[in-house]
Amino acid sequence: MDESEEVPKDFIKLKSEKLSVDEVSELVISPYCGAVSLFIGTTRNNFEGKKVIHLEYEAYTSMAETEIKKICRDVRQKWPSVQHIAVHHRLGLVPITEASVIIAVSSPHRAESLEAVRFCINTLKASVPIWKKEIYEDEYSWKENKECFWANSEK
Repeated sequence: MDESEEVPKDFIKLKSEKLSVDEVSELVISPYCGAVSLFIGTTRNNFEGKKVIHLEYEAYTSMAETEIKKICRDVRQKWPSVQHIAVHHRLGLVPITEASVIIAVSSPHRAESLEAVRFCINTLKASVPIWKKEIYEDEYSWKENKECFWANSEK
């Protein structure tokens, strides 16, 4: 296929298996693009002085996929030069240091891909029905994203 005819693609996956940075970045590489920007969200071992053992994620999968597709559409409207977008999010148990989410965007130049990746993660946290449970040594806590629009409505 001629490079100029390459069709932009979105790669969306919610899965319980370990995420691969190499797999996600390879999905978006294009001979048409000089930039691939990545965001990798990992599980850290602490939160507000508490020792985190691991995270657990749950999702309303079909709705989450629909919302991520909307994010991809919005990216393409804001940055028409974006070629490919990949959003992979882990569900279930995520150990310390492992990735919970990987987002990759390719574009001809770096500015668009960097801005698009930032938009993707911020919008995902604000609008996609994926819930995070932090497991500590002696307790657990369901976390809401400070960006989440439905968590910040009138209480």
